[in-house]
Amino acid sequence: MRIGELAARAGMTRDTIRFYEKVGLVAGRRLPNGYRDFPPEAVVWLQYVRTAQALGFSLAEIARTGERLREAPDTAAALSALFEEKIRLIDARMAELAALRADLATRVGTGCPLRPAGGAAGETAG
Repeated sequence: MRIGELAARAGMTRDTIRFYEKVGLVAGRRLPNGYRDFPPEAVVWLQYVRTAQALGFSLAEIARTGERLREAPDTAAALSALFEEKIRLIDARMAELAALRADLATRVGTGCPLRPAGGAAGETAG
C-alpha cells in the first residue's frame, strides 16, 4: 500500500511515517514509479509503535525490541517481560527523583544552596 493509505489506516501523518522509515522503524520498498509501497502488516506495527510511545517507550527502545518481538514464539509473554523491565526502570527513576527532591528540599533557605551537601560549617563556598 502507498504511504497515504498507510497513514490513513494507521491514524498518523505521512511525515510521521517518513520519519519512522528514516530511523528504521518501518520499511517500504520503492516501486519503479518512485512511490513507496508498504506491506499490510505495517499498519499493525505502526499502531504498536504509537501505543508503545504512549506507554513511555522511546523510539530507540521500540526499535531495539521490535525484532525481538517479531521473532518471539509468544508475543504476549515477550511484551509482558518488556513491560516488567520498563516498570523496573521507572521505579529506579522514581527513586532517583525522590532522592533529588529530598536533596533540593534540604537546600531551600540555606543561604548558599549550591554548597556541597553536608559541607563543613564555616565554609565560604557561596
